[in-house]
Amino acid sequence: MKNILKAFLKIAMSVVVLYYVFTKIDIREVYDIITSANFIYLFVALILFALSKVVSSFRLNCYFKAIDLHLSEKSNIRLYLLGMYYNLFLPGGIGGDGYKVWLLNKRFGIKIKNLFWSVMIDRVNGVYVLFILALLMVPFLKLGQEYSIGAIILIPLTFLIFVIIHKYYFKRFFKVLSQTTLLSAVVQILQLGSAVFILFANDSFDKLTAYLFLFLVSSIVATLPITIGGIGSRELTFLFGAKLLNLDINLSIALSLLFYIITLIVSLGGVYYSLNSNALELKVENQSDNHSNVSV
Repeated sequence: MKNILKAFLKIAMSVVVLYYVFTKIDIREVYDIITSANFIYLFVALILFALSKVVSSFRLNCYFKAIDLHLSEKSNIRLYLLGMYYNLFLPGGIGGDGYKVWLLNKRFGIKIKNLFWSVMIDRVNGVYVLFILALLMVPFLKLGQEYSIGAIILIPLTFLIFVIIHKYYFKRFFKVLSQTTLLSAVVQILQLGSAVFILFANDSFDKLTAYLFLFLVSSIVATLPITIGGIGSRELTFLFGAKLLNLDINLSIALSLLFYIITLIVSLGGVYYSLNSNALELKVENQSDNHSNVSV
């Protein structure tokens, strides 16, 4: 009953927010922007996003290895893809992250607490790098010298806090901090590249830094579990951010929707593992095939 209520609230929030956003834009123009976009550039954007998720799965596996769960990369990618599908299409339930924790605990006996923190810190790492990249862009946005100085100060300060928290509160994960943070940087750069090609697909070459800054901020907001797969919360961020940065509101919303569509397409790859339980074969590295394969 609790999960059903959460699902209903997320759906309701997405609908309400999207309705509000659509009342503030020219829907016809947004539709024209999306339908007239260059397919080749959109395909490149799709490939870059898909690659970013592969790198994300590598990052998560680093955290799994830190708790002595040595999934093969192929197994981890399959599980990650299924998790993406569940995160996007099962709002309010255990979702993809919860399913991974449950399944890995059931199959390999890894403590739920360790699995939970592996998944949680993996997400925090990704959001942290999003935050840093956004701060790096602030001096180029002409928002005022005080904002630039604030951003420059926050970068080393937040980095120090980030490291201290890992060192003293998450010691097990501290040893993979540099590796996972580097992977997060690769992930976000690939996704920024995806956003760039979406803009190129619409012949938009001006104010790239501002659009990408807004994209990073919206990505941070989209991680909040208040809507379905971030739909609605991302668009609302683009709506207000576009006004603040004097950007084309309709193009901003089109960028957001196209990125969501790309996310949707990639996430649909998890349908195969959802419908075909025998296909999700989990294999642990450095063990014999007779003991390392688990079909679910």
